[in-house]
Amino acid sequence: MAEKKQTFESSLGDLEKIVRKLEDGDLSLEESLKLFEDGVKLSRECQERLNQAERRIEVLLKDANGNPALQNLAPEDLREERQPKVKKRIVFDDGDDEESPF
Repeated sequence: MAEKKQTFESSLGDLEKIVRKLEDGDLSLEESLKLFEDGVKLSRECQERLNQAERRIEVLLKDANGNPALQNLAPEDLREERQPKVKKRIVFDDGDDEESPF
């Protein structure tokens, strides 16, 4: 049976519950990892829904001439094919022997 999609608000609520449980720190490593994985999945789903809503708003707000217009879109038109953003952290060693706060 296909899993019913949650609303954005319920997904966000679930994500907040996961964050609170992880912040409490009363979980085993395995439980923490499972919750973290679930949280990442929910976070990505929420972000995609926000992206879709933004694209819909852009389409609703203007037409090719810049005039307000309403257009019907198929769900597949809302999906943007792109590579995930990868953030890199560069750390420079300046030779200072003081402990880093990080």
